[in-house]
Amino acid sequence: MGTLIKDIRIVNEGRMTEGSVLIEGKTIASVMQASDPDYGHQVHEAENFAGEVIIGGSEAMLLPGVIDDQVHFREPGATRKGCIASESAAAVLGGVTSFMDMPNNNPPATTVGLLESKYDAATRESWANYSFYIGATNDNIEELRRADRSNVCGIKVFMGSSTGNMLVDSQEALDAVFSLDGWLIATHCEDEAVIRHNLEEAKARYATGIPFSAHPLIRSREACLKSSAKAMELARRHGTRLHVLHVSTAEEIDMLSEAHVKHPGISAEVCVHYMWFDDRDYNRYGSLVKCNPAIKTQADREAITAAVREGLVQAVATDHAPHLFEEKKQDYLHAPSGLPTVQHSLVMMLQLAERGCFPIEQAVRMMSHSPADLFRIDRRGYIREGYFADLVIVRHRPWTVSKDNIAYRCGWSPLEGTVFDWAVTDTFVNGTRTVRDGRLTNLRTPARLHFRSSTT
Repeated sequence: MGTLIKDIRIVNEGRMTEGSVLIEGKTIASVMQASDPDYGHQVHEAENFAGEVIIGGSEAMLLPGVIDDQVHFREPGATRKGCIASESAAAVLGGVTSFMDMPNNNPPATTVGLLESKYDAATRESWANYSFYIGATNDNIEELRRADRSNVCGIKVFMGSSTGNMLVDSQEALDAVFSLDGWLIATHCEDEAVIRHNLEEAKARYATGIPFSAHPLIRSREACLKSSAKAMELARRHGTRLHVLHVSTAEEIDMLSEAHVKHPGISAEVCVHYMWFDDRDYNRYGSLVKCNPAIKTQADREAITAAVREGLVQAVATDHAPHLFEEKKQDYLHAPSGLPTVQHSLVMMLQLAERGCFPIEQAVRMMSHSPADLFRIDRRGYIREGYFADLVIVRHRPWTVSKDNIAYRCGWSPLEGTVFDWAVTDTFVNGTRTVRDGRLTNLRTPARLHFRSSTT
């Protein structure tokens, strides 16, 4: 017996249409369009087959599940802030059905053995489909060669400081990593020397304490541009599939979109918070919006939003990075960077669409279709017959973010008090209704993501 989602607006592949979707087991058995002359008969037959029927209605939309290509779920090593179980639960409550987690843990996932221990934990604990990056260092090229690229989303290269020994600043190591055949190389692009120089200048200038408004001047656009340019040069030279993460400046958008036209293997990701906040918000939120790369100017915010609208980037993600509230409330030099957003990223994008920033269809493309294509994920990211039934129902149901409905283990969000017009009411992962009317069902069937090669 299956599940029928009946008479709902389906947002998929650049169109919004009326129809119904039948789920059988883990996959989508049928996508029925109301415009089809035989629609009534198709739905009647599906109702006879389905064990459960969900009525959509005019206030609901059915979307493919969100694929978030950049999260930090903090396991292992910092589970007081978040863990695979807690943060993946927040993810599905927000309509994120697949995630890719970063390797800068304690210990960092820079060996095949440590990487597989994260997969083992996800098999037991995750609510959503999962993959994990393996991290590059200056001296682990042999470990990278051992990893299975059909089951690992990519190699993460920190071209700026990070946990432990994960800063890759050796030219020999960079050349070796970028020359690996068939891998997607995902980069954090900020130049460490520029940041250190800016930080020393800020310490000298602000004797009484560095204000958070100085963050985008310390983690400056120069640091981003210099590092992104270096990554693109390496990618061109070695023919690499390069994915530049969390682009934060207008200039990088221009550089990367131009590079993508000439070299389609070069792609860019932006994060939803760079379209929601800008540097005027440091005075209000302080450390709560401190992240790396830094949130920058209103002009950068508008350029990033325009890039999403015009399809000049290839993914919208979160860089979800929870920290304890007491840690975040420290002074500038001690407050860690990062903010939690995986539960709220989809409704943030829908709210931006409500404001006219881009069509809802484009939000779906950037959060579901394009990441699936970019990472060559097997049968996910679209509402198509035969694809895995990773689906989200959202309803026009205004609600307010509060501590009572925040699912992150850290228990806070800079969005507290924000009213959203759309609410995620139901989430399906591999055909299982993991979220029902905004609550976890205690049913879950997540899977390890599989990645097709360029020849399949």
